[in-house]
Amino acid sequence: MNPGEVAQVAIIERWGWWQGALADPSKIGTKELPIHPGEYQLGYYRTRRKNGPWEPVGIYPDENGVVVGFRSGRQVEDLVDLFLWSCRNPISYDAYIKAIEGGGFDDEPATIGHNSGETNPFEALKIELAGEAEMAADFLKTPVESQEDADKAGVWAKRLSDLSKRADKERETEKAPHLQACRDVDDKWRPIVGDAKDLSSKLKRHVEPYLIEQKRKRDEEARKAREEAERQRQEALKLQDEERRTAALKAAQEAEKAAEAPKASAGRTGARVSIRVEKRGEIVDQDAFYQAVRDRSEVTDLLQSLANRAAKSGFGLPGMKIIEIEKAV
Repeated sequence: MNPGEVAQVAIIERWGWWQGALADPSKIGTKELPIHPGEYQLGYYRTRRKNGPWEPVGIYPDENGVVVGFRSGRQVEDLVDLFLWSCRNPISYDAYIKAIEGGGFDDEPATIGHNSGETNPFEALKIELAGEAEMAADFLKTPVESQEDADKAGVWAKRLSDLSKRADKERETEKAPHLQACRDVDDKWRPIVGDAKDLSSKLKRHVEPYLIEQKRKRDEEARKAREEAERQRQEALKLQDEERRTAALKAAQEAEKAAEAPKASAGRTGARVSIRVEKRGEIVDQDAFYQAVRDRSEVTDLLQSLANRAAKSGFGLPGMKIIEIEKAV
């Protein structure tokens, strides 16, 4: 073998690990494609920081034969560390060149510039979202039929979720001084508002027993007056003389109207405290009551929420079953 052939074989062998990894990534870290501490392999790879996009990595000899390493176009001195971070994600040379030139990776959605020069975060995020929405609209027109598209959708969803979180953080930041101003106003007025309301309630509760007793007395007087009016009506009906019977019935009717009990109250017009009768339900037979209201939406919604809570805890109750619903999260 001549020197040229030897050199060619040496070069091929130097790229052999990356070519094997590219052909079958599952063999990375095995005896066929071992990873040794303190060693690196020539090739093209990609890596990413937590929650960040993929970054292209290249480890190769330069024009002088010196091996150099680049990550997203930036030179990295520690080749071993660069290799260990990226070696399990080999990529083709064409994919590397495309990513270096800003084309991203095929299994990730195209990136939108964040307009770092924009001083207004609302406008910057609004523009960013508009760009994402425009690209996503095209993507959503066709069903996902490949792992590449599925990966792209997953990454895209995470990116938009992060955008939402950034927007929400900006919203909280912008809202904070206004909330504090509102709290300051509330704190200033709360003692007066609260104390006046409490004293008003105490005065009403203080007069309540008296008014209830007055209402009881007036109701009793009204009851007796109604009974007397009824007695007068019955007596009038017994009269034989038509004119006298008519006059007596009219008098009995007027007496019945006068029997209505006046309301017990305190104060004056515009500043009056009175007794108000409220009607409330008292359940005396829970099973019968449930049968009467079981089809109401409020009841079915409550029962469904209780069933969901039981299902989440893995504890089935009589009359229900636990079902599993698949959805992307």
